[in-house]
Amino acid sequence: MQLVISRCYSLPICMRLRYEPADPYVVRAVFFVDGDDPVEWVLGRDLLVDGLRGTAGDGDIRIWSAVCRGDQTMYISLRSSAGTALLEASVQDVKTFLGNTQDLVPQGTESAHIDWPVELANLLAER
Repeated sequence: MQLVISRCYSLPICMRLRYEPADPYVVRAVFFVDGDDPVEWVLGRDLLVDGLRGTAGDGDIRIWSAVCRGDQTMYISLRSSAGTALLEASVQDVKTFLGNTQDLVPQGTESAHIDWPVELANLLAER
């Protein structure tokens, strides 16, 4: 993955995507930058899927693909109080990852993988 600094300059960074069937609606993206603590963002799995097809997201997270231009790249824009980061990733790498998540939990079956009594207990405990 590349952190886009300008049109002509980018830096390589390592991103690890993690998917857990017990939390089936989200993908955790952990970014490793030399010398800094890893940074984790929680992305909707559907958001990544939609980003492969076109522009997806609002606000702090936006994802879009450049495949329509013949490129095999997708972009992820992350915005926080610390600033904005534009990341460039391989469409094929993201497709492969999402395909593996589909093998674990097909889209549309996510709610069957949630332990609802535990989730309800967690929500009530936060009060």
